[in-house]
Amino acid sequence: MVAAADAQNYAQKLGISHDMVVQELGWDEDTDDALRAEIEEATGSELLDEDTDEVVDVVLLWWRDGDGDLVDELLNVITPLADDGVVWVLTPKTGQPGHVDPSEIAESATPAGLTSTTPVSLGTWTGTKLTQPKTPSKQR
Repeated sequence: MVAAADAQNYAQKLGISHDMVVQELGWDEDTDDALRAEIEEATGSELLDEDTDEVVDVVLLWWRDGDGDLVDELLNVITPLADDGVVWVLTPKTGQPGHVDPSEIAESATPAGLTSTTPVSLGTWTGTKLTQPKTPSKQR
């Protein structure tokens, strides 16, 4: 279990603040509930699930080795993302069951038009931030 002070730090590490809209995908039994609760506390609202029609600021994607094709999943998750929104791919830490190598995340991000950043430690999970290009590529 994570101490509340550490959990509070997690939302800051993820750049999540009050009034942000956060969508959560890939929840399972192994998901860090303290991290989830802290994000809800930081935003002041519940995490949205995959059925939302809202534009979201952040997508939290819990991802484990064996969950499927990450490129396909990333192409799906960017649909509701705001132009300046980010995707956080949360994977089990090295040595944990389901661990995904950061290079695999970086390679999967490129075809989806995303760029990965240096992973951050979140207890037993690792978060990799994926950002969209700053140039307006979404022509409507």
